[in-house]
Amino acid sequence: MSVDTFRALHHGRAPGDPLILPGPWDVASAKTFVDAGFPALATPSMAIAASLGYADGQGTPPAEMFAAIARITRAVDVPVSADVEAGYGLPPAELVERVLDAGAVGVNLEDSDPATGALVEPKRQADFLAAVRAAAGDDLFVNARIDTYVRDGDASPDRTVERGKQYAVAGADAVYPILAPPEHLRAIADGIGLPVNAIGRPDGPPPRELGRMGATRITFGGGLHRRTLATLKSIAEQLTA
Repeated sequence: MSVDTFRALHHGRAPGDPLILPGPWDVASAKTFVDAGFPALATPSMAIAASLGYADGQGTPPAEMFAAIARITRAVDVPVSADVEAGYGLPPAELVERVLDAGAVGVNLEDSDPATGALVEPKRQADFLAAVRAAAGDDLFVNARIDTYVRDGDASPDRTVERGKQYAVAGADAVYPILAPPEHLRAIADGIGLPVNAIGRPDGPPPRELGRMGATRITFGGGLHRRTLATLKSIAEQLTA
């Protein structure tokens, strides 16, 4: 499926109708989501790492991550965006080549260092995103994850907007202020001027409500994988009862 199709899904949406992108970690889960009618998918690095036996935070060897993404994209007929964490230290041109070779039409890139937990200086991250955009042209939908609410004890919409504006200038298609309080989403969306990706959580507002609060698209991180494992644990316990 083309990046144009995926990009179009982010625009012209009603406030209460966000793009919901469930996160498959393997072919079986991807086919399940597509069979349920979802028009696109977004792979979560955390869930893929767990399914392969690795820790989150770039613990998965890049070759294994890209191979897992490729298995998913080959198995479904909808656009797939790929979470590739902070880019695995790959040069932008090589990163873009490997993402495209894996069949993904979009990419998530986070602005904190998985090794140290520190936020990357915003200009440095903007330069990285600009290099990714230059290498990809219009062939990738770039979702710039903003980690202020994860890494910054003084997180606020203003700090997030400050980063997001630089990422927009660098060529990002959307921003992902992960774990932003839902009541901050509207200010972030209005301040940056790009579609905002919010994370859906079992203890938070449902996706449609997040859409009314300012989110254009909803992803779930490793949450759907964790909920699946919780169900499997319950089944396993029943087998020994």
